[in-house]
Amino acid sequence: MNNNIFSRLQAISLAFLVGLWLILTAISPESAWAENYEKRTLIEADFSGQVLTDSEFDFANLRDSNFSHSDLRGVSLFGAKLQRTNFEGADLRYATLDTARFNRANLTNAILEGAFAYNTDFSDAIISGADFTDVLLRRDMQDKLCAVAEGTNPVTGRQTRDTLYCD
Repeated sequence: MNNNIFSRLQAISLAFLVGLWLILTAISPESAWAENYEKRTLIEADFSGQVLTDSEFDFANLRDSNFSHSDLRGVSLFGAKLQRTNFEGADLRYATLDTARFNRANLTNAILEGAFAYNTDFSDAIISGADFTDVLLRRDMQDKLCAVAEGTNPVTGRQTRDTLYCD
């Protein structure tokens, strides 16, 4: 009889936890804003100042778009075309940036802390004041970024050169 009561208590506890999880994930602010823009052509789109946490832009064409001062924490920009895109003051913490092309993008004062960017192309990007703390980069791209790194991020107080581990 004790095993039967214990089993029922376990089942009730599990049901309660699952229900609580469903309620909390349904009303979280992040999930309310997450959007899917995968494989879309959004050239010159204006996303400035928006909350886009956890949104997906995989393989999207976002050339010449504006994400300045946007909250992009946890977004996925995997394989996205981001040439000449403005990310000034954007929060890209823990974003997936792998294989994206940030050629000539403006990352002035952007926060990229914890982002995954191993095969990302940042050629000719403006990175003054950008925070690359704990960003996984290929060594050749790290060297290119270090050649132009300068400034201090106004939010984190970290120097760009220090966050890139420049010599």
